[in-house]
Amino acid sequence: MHLFNFAPLAALGLFCGAVVKDKRYAFLLPVLGQLLGDVYFQLFTGTQGFYGIAQFFTYGALVTVTMLGMLMKNKKPLSVLGFTLGGSLLFFIVSNFGYFVQGWNGYTVAGLVKTYVMAIPFYRNSMIGDLIGSTMLFGLYFMLQRAFGSKMQKAHI
Repeated sequence: MHLFNFAPLAALGLFCGAVVKDKRYAFLLPVLGQLLGDVYFQLFTGTQGFYGIAQFFTYGALVTVTMLGMLMKNKKPLSVLGFTLGGSLLFFIVSNFGYFVQGWNGYTVAGLVKTYVMAIPFYRNSMIGDLIGSTMLFGLYFMLQRAFGSKMQKAHI
């Protein structure tokens, strides 16, 4: 059983933007994660890993969600939840606009609407993956912070 788009890459971007001090790495990690996934699909599955201009929008969406994470000052659970939902929605809007720009549903308003309507099941899976991913990433980060707080500050994590 495979749930399409059940990958917490937007959660990783959000986490990196919010937590990683060196912003070069904050942007690099989610983009590298997406690239590794794309290479895997291209080389080891029947699914196309590299799929044209729409892919640039996917990578752009990851960068945008990472920037959103940089705005997260309060890393409390309710804030993380709101940012995660916002990040998932932002990723959905930007990445699927790339699908529209590629022209698979035509370049009309009806084609734009069809693009987003057809993507709703993928959005559900993506949002669930991001919620689980954010819970795990931020939860583990907070647990490690409690256990090794002063040492983590010195390491600039």
